[in-house]
Amino acid sequence: MAPPREALTFPISQAALIDPYLPPTTNTATLTKPFVTLTYATSLDSSLSLSPGVQTALSGPHSKSMTHYLRSKHDVILIGCGTAIADDPSLNCRIDGVGGYGGDGLQGQPRPVVLDPRGRWDVSGESKVIKLAKEGRGKAPWVLVLEDVIVQEPKKLKEKQMLLEGVGGRVFSLTKKQEQEDGSMNWDTILSLLAGEGVKSVMVEGGGTVINDLLSPRYLHLVDSVIITVAPTWLGKGGVTVIPDERRDDQEKKIPVGRLKEVHWVPSGDDVVLCGRPDVI
Repeated sequence: MAPPREALTFPISQAALIDPYLPPTTNTATLTKPFVTLTYATSLDSSLSLSPGVQTALSGPHSKSMTHYLRSKHDVILIGCGTAIADDPSLNCRIDGVGGYGGDGLQGQPRPVVLDPRGRWDVSGESKVIKLAKEGRGKAPWVLVLEDVIVQEPKKLKEKQMLLEGVGGRVFSLTKKQEQEDGSMNWDTILSLLAGEGVKSVMVEGGGTVINDLLSPRYLHLVDSVIITVAPTWLGKGGVTVIPDERRDDQEKKIPVGRLKEVHWVPSGDDVVLCGRPDVI
């Protein structure tokens, strides 16, 4: 069967440059934490979008194909609820040859995971990710919520749970003890939960809150690889920027949060892709 017209291809020559930064292909069943790849597109002034909640196209067609290639190499693609609400994303892989695009079943399709602590994402039968799951062109999402949502809005959560389970998705709840002081989710808990479900690799795509949280001094050590697409544009003030929390030494002197090592730059059309591994200072 021929793949749909919207199927994408990614050159083998470019894939070879990026593959060293992707999850290992050997058996990692004994790992307690999935391999975590943090990837996003940014402007020259470190912005992800023009303003909160506004979908902003940054990367070009070459980089877009790369993103879908990366998705094909991970078990899970993870985003925050803000991105799910603003973009209504498809969260699937359209590389030629994966399941739904010329391949068998759902082979090569990542599992979408949406962090939705307060149950704000009104996923419905019209959401792209649900439609694709019904069509066999993507996996149904897993949604992570905090236990308080179940207590406060049991009917709403039950309806969401039934919708997701009807297409192969799930809802997971984290207890009060598993959240951070500010009410957000703890990344150690998130990754442990996913590892317990057999997930060996996670591709984190955004949005701003999720990216800055993982780049913070508390969680940077959990990131194994960083792949950033830099677009040749400035978005200006007021945008959603990548600026992780500051880090200070024992004398309360401000110091860098971290840097990348084993860095490689890959041209991608008008964009450039930065690959590296976090080196916590």
